[in-house]
Amino acid sequence: MNETEIHKILTGVFRDAFGRETMTITRSMSATDVEGWDSIKMVAILMGVEERFNIKLRSRDTDRLETVGDLMNLIRAKTGG
Repeated sequence: MNETEIHKILTGVFRDAFGRETMTITRSMSATDVEGWDSIKMVAILMGVEERFNIKLRSRDTDRLETVGDLMNLIRAKTGG
């Protein structure tokens, strides 16, 4: 799966988690950049990622995430992209 495909699907995950149909994401975006991004939203994001990308995320992988780009890199590695 290439970066464009990952970005498109991940944007949908974020829109669902935040309930914002027009939300856009960037690789450099982090929780401090988005109002309302708390631990509950992070769980929703991670669950959405697991479901939409059909992958399993482990705590040791997700604990190191700092930006959306980090999450995209993790997804690419887990999907063999």
